[in-house]
Amino acid sequence: MKTIEDWSVILSVSARDDSTDAEARLSGSSDLTGHGTARRNPADENVTKIGEELAVARALSDLAHRLLREATADVETVTHGRAHLHM
Repeated sequence: MKTIEDWSVILSVSARDDSTDAEARLSGSSDLTGHGTARRNPADENVTKIGEELAVARALSDLAHRLLREATADVETVTHGRAHLHM
């Protein structure tokens, strides 16, 4: 298998008060960004890692959906018809 190009995902996480935000930035053929947020219930114990995991998972999921929408649009451009791509 020949590698044509490398794609990278850069994850950034920031926390403040009771919320954690994450950004997943794809660089390569497509430059897309996904975002995710996790909010801690004030009654829950403050476990930073859990908020980070949830925010990053949501950012990656958002990025995946954005990439799928872009791929769908590209297929429609090439085929001149409706495309129904699913995850």
